[in-house]
Amino acid sequence: MSCAYLIHEKRSLATVKRRYFKQHGGLLLFEEMKSKQGVSFTLFTREELEEATGKFDERNVLGKGGNGTVYKGTLKDSRTVAIKKCKLIDERQKKEFGKEMLILSQINHRNIVKLFGCCLEVEVPMLVYEFIPNGTLYQLIHHHHGHGGLRVSFATRLKIAHESAEALAYLHSWASPPIIHGDVKSPNILIDDNYTVKVSDFGASTMAPTDEAQFVTFVQGTCGYLDPEYMQTCKLTDRSDVYSFGVVLLELLTSRKALNLQATEGEEKNLSSCFLLAASARRLDEILDAQIVNEESIEPIEQVAGLAKQCLEMNSEKRPSMREVAEELGRLRKLLHHHPWGQKSSEEMHGLLVGSPTTSTYSDIEHSNAYVSLDDSAYLGVQSPR
Repeated sequence: MSCAYLIHEKRSLATVKRRYFKQHGGLLLFEEMKSKQGVSFTLFTREELEEATGKFDERNVLGKGGNGTVYKGTLKDSRTVAIKKCKLIDERQKKEFGKEMLILSQINHRNIVKLFGCCLEVEVPMLVYEFIPNGTLYQLIHHHHGHGGLRVSFATRLKIAHESAEALAYLHSWASPPIIHGDVKSPNILIDDNYTVKVSDFGASTMAPTDEAQFVTFVQGTCGYLDPEYMQTCKLTDRSDVYSFGVVLLELLTSRKALNLQATEGEEKNLSSCFLLAASARRLDEILDAQIVNEESIEPIEQVAGLAKQCLEMNSEKRPSMREVAEELGRLRKLLHHHPWGQKSSEEMHGLLVGSPTTSTYSDIEHSNAYVSLDDSAYLGVQSPR
């Protein structure tokens, strides 16, 4: 009787695994992988990932966010990986899961974190990514910068901005079908030893529809980065990513957080609104990071700030594409490297920043209130701040 019970339980478990595998799109993945050559994608078992993480020991948690919990793990082949346990998903997402994972498995870009595979034989899918050990852009700017800590030059910030834009431009323009990231923010931009960017966390991503926009039943995103037009219309487009990237540019320029929860009454909590107010009042010198202003000529800083302003346009049709943003940042990097602007005197630099009638390039910037939603962020392949 005991043997019969154990056999029954084993068969029941196998049945449950097959059901989860099928509903998460595993059969579709198998068929596609057989029909396409060169797709590097692994379907992991639950046992493999439990062994890699010490049965999902809390000591291996890298971060917790709106889309799931991320664990550090070591596979049998000694590869260190980041394993993300997704939160519960609805029926529509279950049907799309296999298709989206197949697309992400085919993404091969130097500035996008590599997806090694997934586990589908569980109730909630688990994703396995390459592990990036050296933190996020958020940590670099807000935890390590200033107060005698790490100094990040303007050239390095421009490099990070350019590579991030290149990754998003690839998703929008060259992936087939195009992919909208859906949650562009500094915690989702990983940085390696050489300050090379790895865009991560595709938990809110979606495949761009052919009509260039799709309606959503609920809005996903992160506080301080959400596109106001997306909030109003429930239409998610590639220009929604552009708006969020504009906020990232502001973080790089100001070393301030996208949302300042410590702001006093009467102060702007939202960085984008604070930036636009300061620009319209010709007080940009009060918001830009003093470090880059002191080390660099003001012209390239002004041009990046102007590009950020374009990304933050309330009307999405007036925003540039990510491809155009990447091209402009690439152009500025080349100018900075090959033809460095001459250093200005402190008086001349101050005049440029406060916006004298003949030099200001920000007098036409209007105040705008960016919508703020509530969500938390997930770190992928990095230690959570302590």
